[in-house]
Amino acid sequence: MNRKSFLVLLGLVLALGGAGLALFWQDLAAWRSADAKIGSKLFDKLPVNDVAQIRLIDAKGEVTLTLKDRRWSVKQRGDYNANYQDIGDLLVKLPDLKVVQTENVGAALLPRLNLVQPGKDAKSADGAGTLLELSDKGGKVIGSLLLGKKVIKIEDSPLPIKQEIPVGRYVLSPGNQSVLVISDALKNADANPAQWLAKDFFKAERIKSLTASGEGVQWKIARGEEYGQWKFAASGGQLDASAAVAAVNALASLAFVDVAIDVKAESLEKPRTIVAETFDNLTYTLKLAKKPGSGDYYLAVAIAGDPPRERKPEKGEKPTDKERLDKQFADSAKKLGERLKLEKSLAAWTYVVAGKTLEPLLKDRTQLIAVPRKPPVSGR
Repeated sequence: MNRKSFLVLLGLVLALGGAGLALFWQDLAAWRSADAKIGSKLFDKLPVNDVAQIRLIDAKGEVTLTLKDRRWSVKQRGDYNANYQDIGDLLVKLPDLKVVQTENVGAALLPRLNLVQPGKDAKSADGAGTLLELSDKGGKVIGSLLLGKKVIKIEDSPLPIKQEIPVGRYVLSPGNQSVLVISDALKNADANPAQWLAKDFFKAERIKSLTASGEGVQWKIARGEEYGQWKFAASGGQLDASAAVAAVNALASLAFVDVAIDVKAESLEKPRTIVAETFDNLTYTLKLAKKPGSGDYYLAVAIAGDPPRERKPEKGEKPTDKERLDKQFADSAKKLGERLKLEKSLAAWTYVVAGKTLEPLLKDRTQLIAVPRKPPVSGR
């Protein structure tokens, strides 16, 4: 090999080496660029105060939460009140979401992370994620994110079963090809409308009589004073005190699981009617009917009456106690008035209530009668 050929070959080696080195630094720069996202915030500049609509879509459905006249509502439930606390928690979390990990994942592997974009064919798509969209009052999208599978941390537990704790979530951010892992699992970011409903419900308290009728059932129990003994209002056996207390307590702790759209109280089939009269001069009238195909019930409630505005002095009341008792009455009356305003507004809706919570109210008269105790067997 002569000197000229050697110099040409050396030049080619150097050229190829330079190109390889350039590609190496290019890949390294790209890796560093992706790695730089770790610790950054996805929604650092999100104008939270401008958010007027939150939309969540997954393979099963969608929910749209709308802010109007300072009231959040659930569109898919006839604009029923939304849960302010859950919405507030979500909007507070979003600006602080940090990237804790980045992954270069091919499109073929996205279904494994539930990061397939939901769309028209979302119901049949495998591995569809949950699309989160935030819009302003003009309908302009000001933030979006595709939520995928939750990152689970396994922790030891005193029980044989180990605890699985969601600590993060795989996501895809618009305009970003890398799969990111964020610092919060966003457990409540669900597209189920029922989850976002405000669960404030009526609480019939200080009941003095309770009546059930319908479907061949007819019974009434009552007591003369607030802490008095419950008795049947008509003859026919001795009332089981525990059954009476359970029925009364059920009305003070009822909760609903969903709002039934286009189901009215007057359209319920074979309803059972429960009427509760209280010492506050209020009457709660409930209509209950089985929800077809489930163990749940439809429930509609109407509330009538007004609580007393003035306190009746107690027998033998001392003048020194009057100021204290008057203040207690005024405070209680104010709280009751605020609660009553909400409760009366509930009459416009029909609710879905778990049948198990209604069991104490669904008993017939024979189930409320105390069973006589058997005398002890004497020894021989």
